[in-house]
Amino acid sequence: MKALATVEDWPVDNVSAAVVGPDGVLAAHGDDERVYRLASVTKPIVALAALLAVEEEAITLDDPAGPEGSTVRHLLAHASGLDFADRDKVRTGPGERRIYSSAGFEVLVDHIADATGIAFTDYLDEAVCQPLGMSSTTLEGSAGHGASGSLSDLVAFTRELVSPRLLASETLAEAVTEQFVGLDGLVPGYGMHKPCEWGLGFELRGAKHPHWTGQHNSPATFGHFGQSGTLLWVQPEIATGLVVLTDRDFGDWAKPLWPALSDRVVDAVTARTNHGDALGG
Repeated sequence: MKALATVEDWPVDNVSAAVVGPDGVLAAHGDDERVYRLASVTKPIVALAALLAVEEEAITLDDPAGPEGSTVRHLLAHASGLDFADRDKVRTGPGERRIYSSAGFEVLVDHIADATGIAFTDYLDEAVCQPLGMSSTTLEGSAGHGASGSLSDLVAFTRELVSPRLLASETLAEAVTEQFVGLDGLVPGYGMHKPCEWGLGFELRGAKHPHWTGQHNSPATFGHFGQSGTLLWVQPEIATGLVVLTDRDFGDWAKPLWPALSDRVVDAVTARTNHGDALGG
């Protein structure tokens, strides 16, 4: 069976998916202009804007931000100690534990806005969305989970992660390197991981099990998933990314289907060079 064709059988009303390489779409399925809630797939998009702000020297990763002793780096790596949703609640000291925090991203974008003098939604549009042609992507509410966008937009974003053009390759390499090595923490929906590897706005697959990516994904795979039924990963060794957008909230239905699709995509891309198109869509 063609790799992407399996999404036709998923228990969702709408699904749009694409496999992305350095030069763009390798295979696609569904409406590429339908706008979906991205939920926490918002975080990597916000992280890209933050990394560009670092490159522009508007901020640094070591700027104090968040709780006492916390920095921009801590916020991006879910290591500031902030609560998941309450930006006024500190649960641990910075660098002590990986506490997944949307509130931390809200603090982060306020810091960027203060440093640049530009409302963060405008900064995101000017720094990320316009250059990448992400014309349908908007951010409303939380910078941790408030974005919406289309498959077409997320393809452009994923291509940037596969083969960066806006961001320096050295900056991306730092962003997908484990920060605050060895911290334990929870992946929402998948329980405690020891350690719980995370980069700068990107979850690192590492040796996590169970996980929303596939068993054939390498430890270097990075990305994010969202509670709205969205996922995005990039596997550097094969210069390939997968983005899937649905309109059904994440739950038990997704836990077997997402890894199975990921494995099929990795296998198909690996085989494609020798055996022709195995991706479909």
